[in-house]
Amino acid sequence: MSTPNPANTQPAGTAAAPESVKPSNFLRQIIEADLDKGTYAARRWAGTPGDAAHQAAGEPDPAKIRTRFPPEPNGYLHVGHAKSICINFGLARDYGGVCHLRFDDTNPEKEDTEYVNSIIDAVKWLGFDWNGSQGDYSAAPYQASDYFGFMYRAAEYLIEAGHAYVDEQTVEQIRINRGDFSKPGVNSPFRSRTPAENLAKFREMRDGQHEDGSMVLRAKIDMASPNINMRDPAIYRIRRATHHNTGDTWCIYPMYTFAHPIEDALEQITHSLCTLEFEDQRPFYDWLLERLTEVVTLPDGRVVGGLLASPPPKQYEFARLNLTYVITSKRKLAQLVYDHKVSGWDDPRMPTIVGLRRRGYTPAAIQTFADRIGVTKSDSWIDYSTLEGCLREDLELKAHRGMAVLNPVKLVLTNWDDVMGAGHLEPCTLPALPHPPEGTESPTRHFTIGKEVWIEREDFEEVPPKGYKRLFPGNKVRLKGGYVIECTGCTKDANGVITEVLATVVPDTKSGTPGADSVKVKAAITWVGVADGVNAEVRMYDRLFLDAHPDAGGKDFIESLNPNSLKVVTAIVEPSLANAKPDDKFQFERHGYFVADRVDHRAEKPVFNLAVGLKDSWGK
Repeated sequence: MSTPNPANTQPAGTAAAPESVKPSNFLRQIIEADLDKGTYAARRWAGTPGDAAHQAAGEPDPAKIRTRFPPEPNGYLHVGHAKSICINFGLARDYGGVCHLRFDDTNPEKEDTEYVNSIIDAVKWLGFDWNGSQGDYSAAPYQASDYFGFMYRAAEYLIEAGHAYVDEQTVEQIRINRGDFSKPGVNSPFRSRTPAENLAKFREMRDGQHEDGSMVLRAKIDMASPNINMRDPAIYRIRRATHHNTGDTWCIYPMYTFAHPIEDALEQITHSLCTLEFEDQRPFYDWLLERLTEVVTLPDGRVVGGLLASPPPKQYEFARLNLTYVITSKRKLAQLVYDHKVSGWDDPRMPTIVGLRRRGYTPAAIQTFADRIGVTKSDSWIDYSTLEGCLREDLELKAHRGMAVLNPVKLVLTNWDDVMGAGHLEPCTLPALPHPPEGTESPTRHFTIGKEVWIEREDFEEVPPKGYKRLFPGNKVRLKGGYVIECTGCTKDANGVITEVLATVVPDTKSGTPGADSVKVKAAITWVGVADGVNAEVRMYDRLFLDAHPDAGGKDFIESLNPNSLKVVTAIVEPSLANAKPDDKFQFERHGYFVADRVDHRAEKPVFNLAVGLKDSWGK
C-alpha cells in the first residue's frame, strides 16, 4: 500500500511496497522469519467474499501474509485502535499481504450498525482498505456472525470429542469454583456428564428450551491450571437478543475467546496481532485451534475432526498505547458523552478517531505517530506532545497561512486619509504557503488595508514592560504584508478600557515595494482589515484533562477534567479564510493550526477549531 494521501483525497490500496524502509521490530522479525521459512507458503486461497471459485479450485493464496483488525462494534474507535489499525494494515502492506477488517459481533446486546459504519469510516479515513480490495470499498468486511453456523458445529465437535460440557451452575458458583491465583479451581458437578448428555443439553440451549443465564457450554481443559483462563472457560451462553446481522436466528452466542481463533483460522490469518492484555488468552487460542485441526477417533468408531486447515494462525502480542492526558476506556468515554461533559463522540477533545478528525488531525500525522512510538512488548507511557508534534510536522508544509485576530481591538491610522486618500483601500498580498513543494509556486492571498484594521489586544501596551517590541506610544512596527506604522496612543471608555489604538502610517513602506525596508522595525504584527475582515467563531480547544494520568490508581477521572478545555471566541479572519470548506486546515499566523469544523462550518458562518498550537504550551 502506498503512503496515504495527506490531503485525504485518494484512499490507498494495500498492494504496493512501502515507499521507505520502516524500522525493524519484533513483529517484523517474526514475519520475515516465517516468510524465509515458507511457514504459510502451502496455504490455499483464503476465500475472501466473492472468491469462492478460487477457493474451490484450490488455488494458492496470493497474499504472503494475512493479518486482521477485529473490533467489536460496540462503540467508537479511539487513538489506541488507530495504532492497532496502522500496525495490522501497515504490516500487511509492507510484506505484500492483506489485512482483513472483521467485526467481532458476538455480543448483540451492545452492538449496533451505527458503530459498524463508524468503524468502516475510520479505517477508510486512515487511508486503508481491507480484504485485498485495492481501494474498492464495495467489498464487504468480514463478520464473526457469518461464521456462527460453523462455530456451532465446532462446539458440537468439542462436545463429542469430550472437550466441552454444559454447566448448569449459576454465574456466581462458576466464579467461586474457578478459584484464584492462590488456589486451584473446583470441578463442576456437571463436568462428568457423557458427551451424549452434553450434546442433548447443548441442543436444548440452541432450541431455546432454557432461560438466559441458566447454563453455559464450557471447554473441558484443566481446573488446576495456573492460568485461570484455562480453567474450563465458557465458550457459549444463552442470550435472547436480536443481532444486528443475524436477527433472531440464534438464542445462543459464542464467547469472544472462542469465536476469535476460529475466525482467524477460517480466514487463514497468518499473524494474529493483538495487545498484551490478550497474552493470557493465547494458551486457550492455541488449545482450541489444536483441537479443531486434529483428527480423532470417537468411542463409537467414527473418525471426526480436522475442521480447520493447518498450519493454524499464531497470536502475537504488543504493548497497547498508553497516552498521557487521555483515557481510552470505552465505558469512561461513554460516561463523558452521556453525562454531557463533552458534546458527543466526535467532540474535538475526545481521543476517538472521529474526535481527532474533527480536531484537525490527519491520517498522515496519525500514521507518523504510530511509526514513531514503535512496537514493543513492554508497556510504557507516551507523552501527548508526541502526538501533537506529528500533527505540526504534517501541517507545517501543507497548511495554508492566514491572519486571524482572536481578541480584537481596533487600530485607527489617523493620517491615512491625508496620505492615501479618503476611503482608499490598498490591496495587499502574501503567499499562502511560505515553503511550497519543490517545483511549484505558492498560491497568493489577497486582502486590503485601509484606515481601520483589527489587531490583537495584546499587541498594544500603554506602558510597555521591559523588552516589549510591539505597539506602544512612539514605537514603530510593521503590519505584516502592509505598512510600517508608528503608535501615537489610544482612546478609552469610561471604565478605562482601551477602545481604539491610534497610529500613523509611514508612507512608502508597503511590503514588497521599493524602499519598503527604509524604516527599520523590531517587530511585525498580524492584523485584519475592518473593510474585508470576516467574523468567525473560533473554538480554542485544550487537553481534556489536567492530570497526565486521569484515571490511574482508582481516581475519579471526572475530577481531573480541565475547566478551560474549550473557550469560544468571536474572531475576525482575513478574507481568504472565508472561502474555507469543512475540514480545510490552516495556520493562523502566530496562533497555531486550525481546521474548518467538519460539522458546523458554513460559508455564512465560519467555524474554526484549534487543532494544535505552534509549539508545545504544556512543556517546561
